[in-house]
Amino acid sequence: MLIYRSAIIFFLFLFPFLLRLGEQKLYTITGFAQGTGYSLRYYAEEERVRKAEIDSLLQQIDASMSLYKPGSLINQFNDATQHLRVDNGFRVVMQKSFEIYHNTGGRFDITVAPLVQLWGFGPVPVQSFPDSTEIRETLKQVGMNKLKLKRNVLYKSNPKVRIDLNGIAQGYSVDQVAGFLKGRGIRSYMVEIGGEVVARGVKPDGTGYRIGIEGPLPESGVGKVETAAFRHVLELKRGAITTSGNFNKYLKYKGGRISHLINPKTGYPLDNPMISVTVYAEDAITADGYDNALMAMDVEEAMAFVKKANLEAYFIYHKPDGQVADTLTSGFKKLLVN
Repeated sequence: MLIYRSAIIFFLFLFPFLLRLGEQKLYTITGFAQGTGYSLRYYAEEERVRKAEIDSLLQQIDASMSLYKPGSLINQFNDATQHLRVDNGFRVVMQKSFEIYHNTGGRFDITVAPLVQLWGFGPVPVQSFPDSTEIRETLKQVGMNKLKLKRNVLYKSNPKVRIDLNGIAQGYSVDQVAGFLKGRGIRSYMVEIGGEVVARGVKPDGTGYRIGIEGPLPESGVGKVETAAFRHVLELKRGAITTSGNFNKYLKYKGGRISHLINPKTGYPLDNPMISVTVYAEDAITADGYDNALMAMDVEEAMAFVKKANLEAYFIYHKPDGQVADTLTSGFKKLLVN
């Protein structure tokens, strides 16, 4: 009996310590990478990740896939005449790029790089916009059918083919950081790089991670300046959210504006009713790749596509009268916070 009472007393002393040991604290890391800011938040009993580790991981990805990094693998491939051996991360991004290219009928095309540069959205500043002759000549270098991936070797049939992974590599980066956190035993976290987000788990109060969706105000219309604001807030407990849009990234052209998103089939910037597309998927590389392709569709086609592809999405677009409107899938609506 004395032993039994001693055990109870010992447990009573130990119980407060166990409570402290199991207490989930919020840890935040922020920084700058891939030409933008990043942030991650996670809950754990103690610090499990350091900023230097995240920076190192993102620098490795940049050394592989950044057009702005001299000597990167992607720049080496663009300068090569036939082929280049790439790392495993590059291979994964290429495989996903081929998948999305085929699924979208070529609307997503990483060989659009020469056109992006031609229109002034590439790494090298331009002094003037292209004429129709330049565009026709440049289109000869465009098309993922000119690429082939065999294991870790990427081939091109035209030595002038250049690729740009900006439309998908950031999603891959978010997934990699999320995987790094998961590997450290962290069960509740949110990772954001340049607006692309992955979240897993719930906070100690049982709620998910809240994310604002930005877009032009409804009163923005024809001839008006589009003022950005948060249109909706969603709560994420699992999955990825990415957004592609043209209302806040453009250049002035002939008294108007041109989108940074280039149509790989015509060689010209996208000019359709779509203003922005926000996609929900299980991982960020999928969401990030498809949001650009959906921008090239009209609303009806985009809605039909995401339902068939088992994605959820939110669209902001211009109606025929020029006014701003939005629509969303039923699954995306379930993520919104009233």
